[in-house]
Amino acid sequence: MAEQLGELLVRENLISLSQLKQAQDSQRKTGDRLAYTLTKMGMVGERDLTKFLSKHYGVPSINLDDYHIDDEIIQLIPKELAYQHQVVPINRLGSSLVVAMSDPSNLHAIDDIKFHTNYKIEVVVAAEESIRRCIEHYYNPQDNQYEQILDDIDAEEVEVAESESEEDIVDLERSSEDAPVVRLVNLILVDAIKKNASDIHIEPYEKSFRVRYRIDGILYEVMTPPLKLKNAITSRIKIMASLDIAERRLPQDGRIKIKMGGGKEMDFRVSVLPCLFGEKVVLRLLDKGNLQLDMTKLGFEPAQLQIFKDAIHKPYGMVLVTGPTGSGKTTTLYSALSELNKTTDNISTAEDPVEFNLAGINQVQMHDAIGLNFAAALRSFLRQDPDIIMVGEIRDYETAEIAVKSALTGHMVLSTLHTNDAPSSIHRLLNMGIEPFLLTASVNAIMAQRLARRICKDCKEPIKVDPQQLISLGMSPEDAEKAQIMHGAGCKTCNNTGFKGRVALYEVMPMLDELKDLVIQGASSVELKREAMRLGMKTLRQSALTKLAEGTTTISEVVRSSAAD
Repeated sequence: MAEQLGELLVRENLISLSQLKQAQDSQRKTGDRLAYTLTKMGMVGERDLTKFLSKHYGVPSINLDDYHIDDEIIQLIPKELAYQHQVVPINRLGSSLVVAMSDPSNLHAIDDIKFHTNYKIEVVVAAEESIRRCIEHYYNPQDNQYEQILDDIDAEEVEVAESESEEDIVDLERSSEDAPVVRLVNLILVDAIKKNASDIHIEPYEKSFRVRYRIDGILYEVMTPPLKLKNAITSRIKIMASLDIAERRLPQDGRIKIKMGGGKEMDFRVSVLPCLFGEKVVLRLLDKGNLQLDMTKLGFEPAQLQIFKDAIHKPYGMVLVTGPTGSGKTTTLYSALSELNKTTDNISTAEDPVEFNLAGINQVQMHDAIGLNFAAALRSFLRQDPDIIMVGEIRDYETAEIAVKSALTGHMVLSTLHTNDAPSSIHRLLNMGIEPFLLTASVNAIMAQRLARRICKDCKEPIKVDPQQLISLGMSPEDAEKAQIMHGAGCKTCNNTGFKGRVALYEVMPMLDELKDLVIQGASSVELKREAMRLGMKTLRQSALTKLAEGTTTISEVVRSSAAD
């Protein structure tokens, strides 16, 4: 059927000959059916393919995404049979059972279902990809999904460290190597990748044990494994991260690298923290494939991007990026480094930890236990003939002092601070002990940022909002009257949350002469912010309102991600 289907699709001009050959090459590697391969590769849309198959075989078509199937109907076809033939029962009409298939010509599958169910089979056609989604959704979705994604991991390619054997530790090691525990940990890791999670939280409590994923900045509970497995699961992760499973009283940090199908690699940064009822494990997912280094796609508005680019392209000085943990500071700095990365410049970074490897840049991992901290790394950088330096974070006077001196002696310095907005970063550095005249001479620009959830494109729709509500958030009356506010209705693409992905909100404050004068005069953060706004700075709230008016995010996200000015 595959060869015939391909020829028919080419004849109907739904795909080209080159696309057919490309899909057939991919099909030979994966073993999937041709129809599924074509839709998965985006060569033909599900609706177009379903319409074509319906016309060709003379049977009705159905869009499964718009259809809810009762549990009693689903149970009429056993799970194994549904998987084997890629079929879904839709409805029962007397002695007939309506079944969705992607290949209505598969008489063997129809006879097999008829034999097992004792029903007369009526066939409707649906795209194979939607049938697969439907099977995953209705037949114990979590279990089936886990079984499927486990196949993506090659167990031999997961690095496992040997630990010292002690009496009670041996038992832990044995239990952590039990096949169910290994499979459970592997599926947690891969399922998080599949759901585009940024973090995994594995948390033990007195009478419960739960796993949560952070997706688009929000935590969702995804499973509650048996409480008796908590030590085995924790030990398995510690072994994979080359940590000491015998140490359960102190925090530990490590890293896991796994290889998946297609040569894709994923790093997990592992943090283990002893809590009251066991060790809490948090894993940060570091996917270089999803690292966005194109500064134009981060969320900058054109004027903000130009100010930021001007600041980092100056021959010397300091550019600071501020914001809480998880606000995308590292991505912004990496995009800046990517922009500056040329063979003519020597770039060195001091990071804790090094999240992504960037070709052509000398990255140094901090190690406080042996005295390698930001200040020590900075001092060493200055003896390495640097042009551009990135410091992961300015935490103390020593680091701040060396960074400022570096910026004053012909080097470009990029770094981060933990402050609420751009103007308050000035007072954070002053409180560390940096002199105002050194600060004004060294800092080119300060930028604050946050991340807001992006409305799902597949279910975005306009909603009516009282203009007074928008005005109360800080939008001008003129803009409030003409703004068309959107929200996500919820669909399968976004798991019914209405959001898919995130967008950055920026507050870019160039150190203009007027601001420098205020700093020398000892002005407060409020006065600095007021003056910066008068000079044209767009605050985080204003940036969020712009994204709201553009239909990129929602009112709730504006309130969650930014404070009123």
